[in-house]
Amino acid sequence: MGALPARSMYGARDVVNAPAIRSAIERRSRARNDPEEVRAWLANHFYRHVVGNLQASAPVVQAVTQREQAQALLKPAAVPPWALARLVEASPRHTAAPTTALWWVDPEAEAVLALESRLVEFLLSREGTALQGKLQRVTAPQALAQWDEEHAAYEAKAAAGWREHAPDAVAPVWQGEQGHFVEFRPDSTHLRAEMAYESQMMRHCLGQFANRRSLGGGYGEHYASACEGGRLRLFSYRTAGNLPHITISAHVREGGRLAIDQIKGKQNRPPIERYQGEVLALLNQLDTCGDAPPDALQMGIVHTSQGWCAVRDVALEADQLRLIQSRPALVRELPAPSVLVQWLVAARDPALLRGLPLAASVAAALPAAPEGTERMP
Repeated sequence: MGALPARSMYGARDVVNAPAIRSAIERRSRARNDPEEVRAWLANHFYRHVVGNLQASAPVVQAVTQREQAQALLKPAAVPPWALARLVEASPRHTAAPTTALWWVDPEAEAVLALESRLVEFLLSREGTALQGKLQRVTAPQALAQWDEEHAAYEAKAAAGWREHAPDAVAPVWQGEQGHFVEFRPDSTHLRAEMAYESQMMRHCLGQFANRRSLGGGYGEHYASACEGGRLRLFSYRTAGNLPHITISAHVREGGRLAIDQIKGKQNRPPIERYQGEVLALLNQLDTCGDAPPDALQMGIVHTSQGWCAVRDVALEADQLRLIQSRPALVRELPAPSVLVQWLVAARDPALLRGLPLAASVAAALPAAPEGTERMP
C-alpha cells in the first residue's frame, strides 16, 4: 500500500443534531458486529466527516435558520439550548437568521450510508497491511481517497488478465426467466478464483486480491475470509455462459438469518431495472432481517413487514411510515401515501409533497400549498 493522500482536514460546522448522528453511526456499527477498532474509528473519524465535510443538497444537509424549522427536524428531541440561543422567531415582515450558520444532517440518508459502507469495507480490508492497528491515524478523507485509488488500480490490473469460471465454486439457488442466481460455495477450493472471476467481469472489489497469483490479501481477502468463516454469504445473478450481472452480499446473523449488505451491478452501479423482479424473487426466498441497504433503495426495492417489494408497491400504512421516517423523499414513489405519512413528510420537508394529491387537512395546514399540488377530498 502506498502513502496515504495528504487530504486530512475536517471542516467546522455547527450541526444541531450532532449527538443523533454519532448515535446512529454507533448503532449501525454494533448491528454489523464491527471490530472494536473499526467501531472506534467510525465514532471518531466518520462522525467528524459527516458533521464537518459531508456535501449534499437538501433535505440531506439543511441550513437551519428558524426555531420552528429546528423543532420540526429534531422532533421528538428538543432543540439544544445553545442552538435556541442563536435562533430567532421569524415574522411575516422580517426574517432574521443566526449570524453563524446552523446545520442539520440526516444520519440515515443514502449519501451517509453509502460513504459508511465504503469506509467499513476499506477498514476491514486493512488486516495484514501496514495500517493494521493504526487506523486511528487515518482520516476519513484519506481513507476515501485511498479507496478510490485502489479501485482504479484494480480496474487497470483486471484488464490485464482473466480468470475462468469454476463450476464447482458455485451452487444454483434460484432460476428465473432471464437468468439464474448462484451462491458461492465457502468449502470450494476454487472459491477465491471464482471471486476473482466475478470481479473481473463486474469491475468491483469482491475478488480484488493484493496478490493475484496466490489470491490473498486486499479487499478480496476480507470477503473471502468472511465467506469461508461462515460470516458472509455471496450470491451472483448470471445469464447464459455464466456471465455475472449482479453481486449480492449478506452478513450471517444469529440463527443464520441474513442481513443484506450490498447489491451491486457492474462497476458498483445499481443493477439495471429489468432485473428488479429477479432480485426480489431471490431476496424473498432468503431468511432476511433488517432494513434495506442503500443499494436496494437505489434500485427501488425495500424490506417491509410483508417481505421485499418495490417501493411503488408499499401499501400498508405501517410500512410506509417506517420507510418515510428514514427516507422522506420516497413519498413521491409510494402508490398512495396515507394521511399520516403526508403529515410526517410535511413536518420534515413540505417541498417533497409538490405535485402530489394531498388530503385537504394536510394541504390546508401547509404555510402555502406548493404550486401544482392537488387536494384530495
